[in-house]
Amino acid sequence: IFFCLEPIKETFDPVITVTSIQDKFLFFSFNSPQGACPTCHGFGDLAVLDEDKIIPDRNKSLEEGAIEPWTKPVSRGKMDELISEAKKRGIAADIPFKDLKEEEKKFVLDGGDGYHGIKGFFDWLQTKKYKIQVRVFLSRYRKYEPCPDCKKMRLNPQALSVKIEGLSIGQVVQMTVQQVHKFFKRLKVSPFQKLVAEKLIEEIQNRLNFLLEVGLDYITLNRMTFTLSGGEAQRINLAAALSAPLVGTLFVLDEPSIGLHARDNQRLVEILGSLKEIGNTVMVVEHDPEIIKSADNVIDLGPQAGEAGGEVIFNGPMEEFFKNHDSLTAQYLRGEKEIKIPEKRRISRSFIEIKDAHKHNLKHPDVKLPLNTFTCITGVSGSGKSTLLNDVLYQGWLGKAKDGYKEIKGKEQIDRIIMVDQSPLSTSPRSIPATYIKAMDEIRELFSQAREAKALGYKPGFFSFNTPGGRCEQCKGAGQQIVEMQFLSDIALTCEACSGKRFKSDILEIKYKEKNIDQVLQMTVSEAFDFFSEQAKIRKKLTPLVEVGLGYLKLGQPTTTLSGGELQRIKLAYHLIHQREKRTLYLFDEPTIGLHPDDISVLLCCFQKLVEKGHTVIVIEHNLDVIKCADHIIDLGPEGGEKGGEIVAQGPPEEIIKSKKSHTSRYLKKYLP
Repeated sequence: IFFCLEPIKETFDPVITVTSIQDKFLFFSFNSPQGACPTCHGFGDLAVLDEDKIIPDRNKSLEEGAIEPWTKPVSRGKMDELISEAKKRGIAADIPFKDLKEEEKKFVLDGGDGYHGIKGFFDWLQTKKYKIQVRVFLSRYRKYEPCPDCKKMRLNPQALSVKIEGLSIGQVVQMTVQQVHKFFKRLKVSPFQKLVAEKLIEEIQNRLNFLLEVGLDYITLNRMTFTLSGGEAQRINLAAALSAPLVGTLFVLDEPSIGLHARDNQRLVEILGSLKEIGNTVMVVEHDPEIIKSADNVIDLGPQAGEAGGEVIFNGPMEEFFKNHDSLTAQYLRGEKEIKIPEKRRISRSFIEIKDAHKHNLKHPDVKLPLNTFTCITGVSGSGKSTLLNDVLYQGWLGKAKDGYKEIKGKEQIDRIIMVDQSPLSTSPRSIPATYIKAMDEIRELFSQAREAKALGYKPGFFSFNTPGGRCEQCKGAGQQIVEMQFLSDIALTCEACSGKRFKSDILEIKYKEKNIDQVLQMTVSEAFDFFSEQAKIRKKLTPLVEVGLGYLKLGQPTTTLSGGELQRIKLAYHLIHQREKRTLYLFDEPTIGLHPDDISVLLCCFQKLVEKGHTVIVIEHNLDVIKCADHIIDLGPEGGEKGGEIVAQGPPEEIIKSKKSHTSRYLKKYLP
């Protein structure tokens, strides 16, 4: 549109080549050399030296190692050189760096009179960036600042000089979807410009309408996609599907309600319905009761998870599904089974206080988080929940973030803070549940105590597929061999030597209760729990896995195959076993993702156990069954983006439902007596 309306005159030259048109488009793209800002190369910010990382403790003197990068053995000579140069110029090397005169600090940083200084050292390193270790070293002492030339607009001055209604393309994309929609709606063009740009303006408005329909009016057009929440990313994908005039298409969505507030779920149902109405088929994998109830047909799988699942319990219309007595899902929908509200709410007299939280869209609230309770942080998507919990509380607590808040008080009341997220446990397929929860240590010890193992001198290490001794050396204990196919994808073939069992045949001859180590690893957690009935140490480590609803996992199943929800629960099981420190603060970001109501009930029991042991649990959550069980709720909003970031309501659920401003309140009322 900026190319078409670029001060078009009536003397528009119709003889224009395709190549020059493409060049004009690239002129407004920060991904092309023609349009990118020459200073930041289209990134919008610049990597500069961070003095706070280079000199993290200004109370230290130069002799005590105030210059952190020069405390490393490799660059220790640079520190000696600095101290020598300082003494020549009468600069004290034995007083705190903060007490040096400004010109002395400038000399240390910038150098002078033949001395290169800290910045000269880093300039020299820039010439060695082809070495990976140098790039890693440089990244430790950098921060990113807005580009001074393009002001984060990412385009060159020529592209930014083209304006419509006094605004450049860089200024337009800094607006929210709602603002841009209004901008193009009231845009006035001449009759000649209308002939050229009318269709474009119409198409822009149509696409913005789809973003408005899915509730993303607060998102700025230039927002980086990696900063979007799960719910926001899902809805952008839906908006893209809606904007494409597809008919007769099968849409398959895997839990589209992830990250969505109950209010947004209704919008989602309407969107899915509109896809159906124009002649498409929509298939959804979902656990949310409201979305399930809106379906025309239901396919229910079960009856349990893992080895005990995989059967079609029901396949038919929704009306008949409600009457089905075999389905666990139907029992919850009918209300025969439900997650019960706790008999009493815990009241805390001690708090962690976050003063003046102002990261991203947070509007400077003072937040009080009660200790020794189960707290839920709620609010519509984009209201600032993850920013408050992760970017401010967690990163600030660890010292990784020094901005976004004024102060975090009450840290002395907590011994440790743990973020239980959905990040992978390991990228290696050798990582398995048995090793992660340390049950494998006891199992290996048990097999090494067998009479045959003692006679042959097999130590516990022989029953590990990660170390030489008992593992199959043909595949190095992987159970498979990777065949590189050069230009094609690699092929994984079952190892012929061990038939995928990972161990040598001699090791597989050693048995406990007629089972060898491979057969034990093929057991589910529940089967192993019964199998090791006489081994208290092993059962103790397996118990939390059963308690968090992961009894269906195999002991030897690679953790790389686990879903996000399973990863969170296996981490929770680990903390239930091994983290015995008192006063631990646990942070969870939507732990119910991918969980059936029956699994949520199990998860809630685990949360309550942690609190009963003296810990504190804080959860970002949209699931109303979880929210109704909280001791304390902090509801952010009232909307997302710039219209969010405020505390709308806080207190126990019974207090929250009295709020007239809270969207959570409106939906939570249905779940409380």
